[in-house]
Amino acid sequence: MLDLVSLLESVVPSCCPNTSQNLHLESTLEDLPLHDYQMDAAQPAADLAKLFELNPAAPGAILLEGGQLLGMISRHRFLELLSRPHGRRMFLKRSLYILCQFAQKDLLMFPGTILVIDAALAVMRRSTSGISAPIVVQLSERNYRLIDAQKLLIAHSCIHILAMKLLQQKTRTQLIQTEKLATLGQMIAGVAHDIQNPATCIASNAESLKNSHRDLNKLIQVYEAEYPEANKQVQACKSEIEFERLQEDLPEIFTWVDTSVSRLNHLVESLRVFSWQNNLQRQETDIHDCLDNILMTLKDRLEGKVNVIKNYGKLPKIYAYPNQLSQVFMNLIMNAVDGLESQNGTRKQPGKIWIETNLRGCTPQERLGMKMLSPEQLESLLEAQSSEQLEGGVKSLNWLETELLKDPSCCVVIRIRDNGPGILSEKQNQPSGHQGKGLGLGISRQIITDKHQGHINLKSKVGKGTEFEILLPLAQSES
Repeated sequence: MLDLVSLLESVVPSCCPNTSQNLHLESTLEDLPLHDYQMDAAQPAADLAKLFELNPAAPGAILLEGGQLLGMISRHRFLELLSRPHGRRMFLKRSLYILCQFAQKDLLMFPGTILVIDAALAVMRRSTSGISAPIVVQLSERNYRLIDAQKLLIAHSCIHILAMKLLQQKTRTQLIQTEKLATLGQMIAGVAHDIQNPATCIASNAESLKNSHRDLNKLIQVYEAEYPEANKQVQACKSEIEFERLQEDLPEIFTWVDTSVSRLNHLVESLRVFSWQNNLQRQETDIHDCLDNILMTLKDRLEGKVNVIKNYGKLPKIYAYPNQLSQVFMNLIMNAVDGLESQNGTRKQPGKIWIETNLRGCTPQERLGMKMLSPEQLESLLEAQSSEQLEGGVKSLNWLETELLKDPSCCVVIRIRDNGPGILSEKQNQPSGHQGKGLGLGISRQIITDKHQGHINLKSKVGKGTEFEILLPLAQSES
């Protein structure tokens, strides 16, 4: 079956490849081939007929009066007037100024900086009789050109095809990335399962060893009570195995084993949460648990290299997709670590990552972006704020901390900040983040905005560091 892009390419004229060589999504009328056919309004219409005869590609002519734009006469309209009874006798010897009064219909003029797609949409909204008329393009105060309406619509179609191709490419890339993440999740789930079995074995055997050690200690105490004076052979054996030190070290060794098993179990749980595949429904989610699980997973990568400073506020649990949020947190923290590691040998201060959480009210613009407000509600809210400020009222659009949970516009805020190299402004909208590893900022934005109706704010200064602020509404709709 022919896909949409192929179908569009099949119906767009063959000149599209030539027209679209330099086209892009932000192309303007200045980027298109423009016609420079201008005449003074005082000239006779016969001169215009000659111009059209010598230039078959001319879609029309711009009429000037004293250097100022008077109007435009299209080839089609000019020939239509001449074809009328007595049309040639009536118009050819008269000035173009007179002809313009009869010929000009639906004059459409745009600045050269207007986007092709916007100009094309305006052309398509014209009446049927005027849709084919050329468009006047103003390049400067007294500099005008013409563009054929058909060529403009062809360029618009080419840009549309380009946009569809880019969208398909982006969709394919995201599907591939999603498949990779799903495969990685399955692998991690398998690794977590494989780790948990020996971890459980170690934990149970460690407990048996502690009980056995306690029983042996009891037996040794009974022997020492019955035989306080050990013979030379026993004394030599105690000295050889450093019996007293052994008695002191064994409890500490058991404590180390318990701590390591606990850490291993925590790591397994973190991997299990990260790889959790059941994301069809939202789950009650503790943001701090998600963050702590990721930090536990990355402990070896962070320990001794990056100082993580946590400043958690009081957060309620929210209904979310915990594995997807964990993926976002993993990506942003790993991006920060990558950036800090890229500065090895050049840093004047230790690498630090700050992770902060709190609740706050969202601004009207943030609420609009998270679909918590309609554009009409935003306008009314801003008008109300302006009125309060003019009247010197004490009310504001900020919420008191004690009332945050009562307000449906309240947001959970997660900030992940570092003192790394920062991100260049031209790269801040690229999907790869600091080093191009992990999920990428593009997919992270998609998870936050599309799946959680949230928002990501990025602040970064080269040489100073980067901060990602994630906003999640407390009340989220199903998606």
